Amino acid sequence: MTFKELGVSDDIIKGLNELGIIHPTKIQEAAIPILTEGGVDFVGQAQTGTGKTAAFGLPILAQIDPEKDHIQALILSPTRELGQQIARQLFKFTKYSEKVFTEAVYGGEKIDIQIARLNRPTQIVVATPGRLIDLMKRKAIDIRKIKTLVLDEADEMLSMGFKNDLTQILEGTDSKDRNVWLFSATIPQELNEIINKYVNKGARRVAIDKQDAVNTAIEHQFVAGDDNSKLDTLAYFLKSQGKKRGIIFTKTKSAARILSKQLAAKNYEVGLLEGDMLQKDRDKVMRAFKGDNLRLLVSTDVAARGIDVANLAFVVHYQLPDQTEYYTHRSGRTARAGKTGLSLALVNQYEIKKLRQLERELNIKFTQIR
Repeated sequence: MTFKELGVSDDIIKGLNELGIIHPTKIQEAAIPILTEGGVDFVGQAQTGTGKTAAFGLPILAQIDPEKDHIQALILSPTRELGQQIARQLFKFTKYSEKVFTEAVYGGEKIDIQIARLNRPTQIVVATPGRLIDLMKRKAIDIRKIKTLVLDEADEMLSMGFKNDLTQILEGTDSKDRNVWLFSATIPQELNEIINKYVNKGARRVAIDKQDAVNTAIEHQFVAGDDNSKLDTLAYFLKSQGKKRGIIFTKTKSAARILSKQLAAKNYEVGLLEGDMLQKDRDKVMRAFKGDNLRLLVSTDVAARGIDVANLAFVVHYQLPDQTEYYTHRSGRTARAGKTGLSLALVNQYEIKKLRQLERELNIKFTQIR
């Protein structure tokens, strides 16, 4: 199908084409026609990196009345990076259409600055739950008139301890006049409780199979070896890639900090992204990485939510993630906008079993190199 067939306007399609978004993904094909109808609650289950921002973002933009300057839609995101990314995407989608004003609010930035921005005409707010609660307590934001509440990466928000915040936010909206659109990779019991209480019983539900979730333009490879030789193996791989750019993932913050120092000592242009960093430092690293000043980025999983950088040739799993969804999310940083990419896992002999599990769950095939 095409975006035109899904009912997306020509002006928005022009913006999508400029971003290299030509063909709808499975979740976009399934969600956009339903959500564009309006007046419906929705539960969409799809892996990270499958195009969910456009799946809910395009229908929201179609429903916003630019003549009204109050908040009409609220999008909740687990991390500030993903929130910033969603706000940027919505801005880019509307490059050739009537202007819709979006603000992103999140922890790590002075709240007074965000309050000042919210005093301007704002139709869409993208927020992390904790910062939104802070703004609500200060009466700096009014969410009672919103028509659409999106919970993006809902399972991730729960795993990060935001259940009480989500409940408070849902209670703060008018349940008779607003629709809830919930997107999640998994539907754990805790999330089911929220769905049963706050989502309409007649909600439309869509589930995209895991085998449809992984980009087929990604080649999956692995190197098996001793943990002590990982750094040398990584250095050998990076040398083979010439000037190509990519992200190296670790499971822990301490591992990310150590690895970035080790690579810097080997004279690689490398940036670090991990959860304990100040927001200004994270922003500085991302500007450098997006601006081609850094060839490599070492990142933890949560810190990398929302990273969308063009022309990344590879991702390296220096440590395998605990969750299948994180592998999909990590590998999805490459092979974007019609390009091909490589996902390389560095594993020991005991972890090969985990790779076989990923193969079965994601319907992919790992090739051993070296």
